[in-house]
Amino acid sequence: MTTLMVENGLVYVIFILVYLGMIIGRFPKLALDRAGIVLLGTIFLLIAGPFSKESLLCNIDISTIMLLFGFMIISAQLRLGGFYTLITRKIAAFNGSPQKFLAILIIVSGSLSALLSNDIVCLAITPVLGEICIRKELNPLPFFLALACSANIGSALTLIGNPQNMLIGQGLNLPFAHYMFFVLLPVGLSLLTLWGLVCLLYRKKWDKHLSLPQNVELPFHAWQTVKGITILSGVMLLFLFSPLPRDYIALGAAAILLTSRTMASHKALNLVDWQLIILFIGLFIINGAFAKVGGLDAIERGLHYVGISLHHPSWLFWCTATLSNMVSNVPATMLLLPLAKTHMAGPILALSSTFAGNLLVVGSIANIIVINGAREMGLSISWKDHARLGIPVTLATLFIAWGWILVGGKVW
Repeated sequence: MTTLMVENGLVYVIFILVYLGMIIGRFPKLALDRAGIVLLGTIFLLIAGPFSKESLLCNIDISTIMLLFGFMIISAQLRLGGFYTLITRKIAAFNGSPQKFLAILIIVSGSLSALLSNDIVCLAITPVLGEICIRKELNPLPFFLALACSANIGSALTLIGNPQNMLIGQGLNLPFAHYMFFVLLPVGLSLLTLWGLVCLLYRKKWDKHLSLPQNVELPFHAWQTVKGITILSGVMLLFLFSPLPRDYIALGAAAILLTSRTMASHKALNLVDWQLIILFIGLFIINGAFAKVGGLDAIERGLHYVGISLHHPSWLFWCTATLSNMVSNVPATMLLLPLAKTHMAGPILALSSTFAGNLLVVGSIANIIVINGAREMGLSISWKDHARLGIPVTLATLFIAWGWILVGGKVW
């Protein structure tokens, strides 16, 4: 056995162990989460792998990291300014039926998640939404579940709504406006389907009297909120009408927001999801090394052998949806992106990986955030509670997206 075979085999072993760990979610007897598993695999690869650290670091897509970081700072600015609290209070002022309240919540959550991180939207709205439901004597369960599902669905509308869409947009250099207008119909129909399913499943379970502890709200700061909204609006206009690179626009916006006389920069930096950034960097390195030793080519040959071609839109769509529920949507997208050769790869990867996140609790960080937030308020949401809505929502929205990919592919 040659040294080259041993070195290549080491890369294969690290890759398999990392993705196996992400499927399981942990390693037995170790307190490692997915980000920790990826970081550990990256460290082993840097120390013992066959490639120099310079060649491995070249695999990092710095433009995606810049875009991700920039929007984390913009989202943090709006959260610290109390923007999400203000929006949720405006929703609460509506005195219509539970069904109409649900519709407004879904529209607002989906819209905000298209412009900002769906995880941040859920993190900020969950505690306030719980208190509103208590005051209105509404059952919080359908509203919490609708918040998570609508945030996931709505985030598919733009190339900045979630991390995997940022990766897809940067990796395939997709036009921002063209993508948004193409997926507008399936996202809109999916949000409407979500509303209909929640109304159907909870039609006799709207009312519930609960007494839950009060949560500390972030105070509303008009200037900080206006500054954040102004910067976000400028960023969106530049994305739509400017040829400037999106990563530089987002990073420049973050620099402006961090330059403040009143809001300490460490507050915004504390809200940056550093674990997600580590996950991205680690997977860029591991997947890059795996590709260099022929791993991606081997996967493609193996799939072709069993009759699966990722060049076909339907195969790519359903393989992405399946893998997203096995290893989570970001790792799935990062693995499949180099193999996606069809001209529809962008919307296929974005819609399938995002909509698939509603199937299981662990399918999306937004789901976990909402469930943990509800638990802190004394309301337990089991995986069965989530699956009762999540499974039909996921299946319905995936078929909507798949149908649109097949029908609307000619206009892409």
